[in-house]
Parts: sequence; structure tokens; C-alpha cells
Amino acid sequence: MDSTAHGGATGPDWDAVVVGAGLGGLTTAAYLAAAGKRVLVLEQFSIVGGNSHVFRRRRSYEFDVGVHYLGDCAPGGVIPSILAGVGLRDRVDFLEMDQDGFDLIRVPGVAVDMAAGWEEYRRRLTGAMPDEADGLNTFVDICSALGEEQRAAVFEAHTWSVADIAANTATIRQWGRRTLHDLFGHCGLSSRARTVLAAQSPNYGLTPRQATVARHTGVTDHYLRGAYYPAGGGQVLAAGLVEVIEAHGGRVRTRSRVRRILVEDRRVVGVGLDGGETIRTDLVVSNADYPRTVLELVGAEHFPKSVVTRTENARMGMPWLVLYLGLDTDLRDRPNANLWWYDTDDIDGYFEQARTGGTDEVPFLFCSFASLKDPENRALCPPGHANLQVMTLCPADYPWWGVEEGPAAGGEYRRNPVYLRRKEKLIEATLRAAEKAIGPLREHITHLEAATPLTHERYTLSSGGTPFGMAEWGGTARPGTATSLTGLHVVGAGTQAGNGIAGVMLGGISCAADILGEPLLAAARGGTVYGDPDLLPERPGGWDPREVCRGGARRSPGAPRPRRGDLAGMSG
Repeated sequence: MDSTAHGGATGPDWDAVVVGAGLGGLTTAAYLAAAGKRVLVLEQFSIVGGNSHVFRRRRSYEFDVGVHYLGDCAPGGVIPSILAGVGLRDRVDFLEMDQDGFDLIRVPGVAVDMAAGWEEYRRRLTGAMPDEADGLNTFVDICSALGEEQRAAVFEAHTWSVADIAANTATIRQWGRRTLHDLFGHCGLSSRARTVLAAQSPNYGLTPRQATVARHTGVTDHYLRGAYYPAGGGQVLAAGLVEVIEAHGGRVRTRSRVRRILVEDRRVVGVGLDGGETIRTDLVVSNADYPRTVLELVGAEHFPKSVVTRTENARMGMPWLVLYLGLDTDLRDRPNANLWWYDTDDIDGYFEQARTGGTDEVPFLFCSFASLKDPENRALCPPGHANLQVMTLCPADYPWWGVEEGPAAGGEYRRNPVYLRRKEKLIEATLRAAEKAIGPLREHITHLEAATPLTHERYTLSSGGTPFGMAEWGGTARPGTATSLTGLHVVGAGTQAGNGIAGVMLGGISCAADILGEPLLAAARGGTVYGDPDLLPERPGGWDPREVCRGGARRSPGAPRPRRGDLAGMSG
């Protein structure tokens, strides 16, 4: 069914082919499959899930690549609603973090423990910086109003008239497309206050001069509706969507890299894979990196010049250096919260330093403590140990890392002496900063490995090695899910819905809604379930989400969850 032309058959091999199996592509695929379409998902890596996948080390530790926390996961929230719409309501449990302080923001001279709710956020901001209360109140007034408008638009816009749109989006129209830097100026805020307010901007990889107020507010509002972590780690989200796809007649293939999306007369006709295989379809959803989709998979010759120019000149979001750490101490004296630690109160200066690599010291860390968020998950670490990630932003440029081309183009880097020196120096600086932020660590480290932007590119093929997609695309806008080519849609971190787990899943369901012509998210939130949940498979004891995510052809039927030790991962 998914091979080259067969016999005398006519018509497409599949109703839809999804290229890339991050959560955006899997969400679209699940809804299309539940609607009765024959869907094929093609993933170049050995495990589907993109930045939601987990990897295991030394039969002792399991690390999440990109799921550190989720917002708005109470009933009726965006992610639970999306999952519920394809029958996964009871298949994913969301564990609450400390709702009285899930993000600990530490800037020199200021400490703010971020709790759920805009009004509590306001109270803590003005309490920490009373001399700037007027500006902070203006900031919260604008952002909270904009957040309410954005949420209403997500769930209710399909019912709005032109008059409703005008009435319900006044703050969006006034502030949504202006930058966070503009809003800071309007509020008359100091550099210190700007750093506190933008402390979590590495959540979306954009500087205050790049991020729109809508982008910043969307992410902030998302977490102020409560912070959560999926029980069992990020892989369970992808595994549930794979179960939906396969239960409804779709297929998921790993180690299947698409080299070309085939177009004739401005219409999609299929895809070409490594090895020469061609699959025919008149509907392709690309969950590949957006610049790679336009310039490589499809080809610039098929797009309007304006799209090509903007894509060629796009700037990507900032990438991370990530330290995956195992410790022989459980850190149970820490709150169940993330730490956003700054050794500077100049957020703009910090971003410039991170972009150029122009400092021997690391002035910012994001620390995520997985073993505190999911303490019953025995795969995370041995008893009495801790599992955490320490992350900082870093340069993306190939020359800084000592290479001429990235791994997506076949470039080798892991034995490059310049790369190794840069990596080791940055690891050491990050560990020094971590001991300032958290306390003595080195004597407790039982496992340490690091991922750089080149690592990220090797596993996800993302331009610039970033999980955040494009920071700039001809202004402040990003592309929607439709394209100028008939039958081609795009999803993922580079599109309008945004990055992060909620952003890409929201983009995925929006894409499926456009294709099917139905308001899927609103219907799912209202209780509609698409497809037949009774078709979903039973989960036996030892059910392993990674095994589900290997793709049907490479899966061991009924295989129990390995205790630990799978070495596919995110390092190098």
C-alpha cells in the first residue's frame, strides 16, 4: 500500500502523507485518520515524537528531550481537549506542579515565585518591585486582557461574526503584533523589571525585540492557567496519537526519510524517499522544519518569490545547550518547580552574548527537575537519585562550532576538535553556573552528557538546531498551515500557532480542521470524540510508549517496557 506504483491500481496510495512525526504532525494525522482518511506518517528518526521523545541511559536514567512542563492541562484546557477529541482523555494523566510557585525566577536583587493566575502574578511582581508598580500593573492589564482574547479566539472564533471579531479582539489589534520591547517601553520599565518579565522568554527562543506581545502573552497565559507534567514523560503524548492513527487504519513508519515532496502544476502528487521509493498522494502535511520544507523538500521554484525571499532570510529561534544529569541525591528538599536563574539584569545584553558566544561565563540557566515532577516514574532514576536538565542558550552558527555544514546535509562534527573544545568549555561554564544556582553538584554527578544545536539538528533536522522554529519571517508574522500549493499543508514550530507542545498540537488540530472543514478544537472541547475509541488497543502491564513510537514495522508485538537501557538518545 505504501510502496511504488503497484499493478494496475489507480489513484493515490494514501489519502494523506504526513512528513515528520513531531506532535504537530501526529496530531494532524490522528484527526485525519479518525475522520476516515487513510494516513501514512513518515519519520526519518527511529522514534516518533520529535521533541517529545525520551531516551534512556545506563539502565538507570530516562531523559525527556523537550517536555519540561505543560500549561493549561486542567479539564477543558488546550492539550487535554485535543487529546480528548480522538479518544485519549483517559490515556494521559497530567501531574500538577506546585501551583503556588511552579517557576522560580531569580534575577540579581529580585526573586519571584510564579504561581497560577494573572492576579497572583501581578501581586507578586508588584510586591517584588514596588517602585515599578505602575508600569507592572499596566503590563499585566494589557497581557491578561490579550490572553483572554486569544483563548476565546482559539475556542470560539468559528462562531464569531465580523462585529464579534471587532468587539472581542481590541487588545490583540492594538498590541498583538507589536514587540515585547515596545510594550516594555510603553510601561516605562527598568532593565531589571524587563528581565524578570521576560525571564521565561527562552521558552519560545525569541528576544524581547523579536517576540510579539501576542507570542509572549500566549506562552505566559498558558502556564498561568496551571503548570503540569505528563505522567510517564513526553513520549506518552506521541504514543497515544500513534495508537489513534494505527487503530483507524493509518500507518506510522520510522527510518523513512522523505527527500522530496513531489509537485506538478502547483499541485502535490506524492513524496520521494531515500532509496528511490515514491508514494503517491494528493495531500501532504509537512511537519518538517519550515525552511527545509520550502527550500529543499518542495523547492523554491514552486513558491511565490515573496515566500522564498522571506524563507531564505528567516532568522531561527535561539538553540540550547542541554546537560542531562543524574545525581546520587534525590533533591527532595527542592520545590516541584523549574528554576529560571539569571546572573544579569540585562535581558537584551544576555541574548546578544548567547547569540555570539562572547562570554566565558554562563549568565542564564533553565533547570528542570524531572524526578520531582514525576516521582512515581521508576524509569527516571534509581531510588535516592535525581534526574534533571540544566540548559542555557548558545550560538547556532556553524563557524562558531568549527564546521562548514550541519548534520542534516551530511556534515560530520562529533570528532571535530574545534567543536569538542567549544562543547567542553561550554559544559564547564554551565556547570559552574549550575553550582551558583543550585548548590554543589559535581560530587553527586553519576551521569552527565550534553546536547548542542548540532545534536538537535542531527535528530530533528531543524534549521539552526533549534526547537523554536523561525524567530523572524519577513516581519513578525509566521506562515499559517495552508500554502499556495494545492494539497500541501505545513505544521510545526515554525508556523503561526507557535512552538512548544501546546503550540504545535494546536497547529496540528488547526491544520486538520482546515482540511476537513470542521471546527475540531471547539467540538472536542465540547465533548465530541472523533473516530471510534473502542478501537484503541489495550495497554498491557509494562506498556512502553517508546516501543509504540518505533513504527509498526519495527515494533515487537506485545513487548513489555524495558526496565532501562535503550541507547537511542539526544547527545553528541
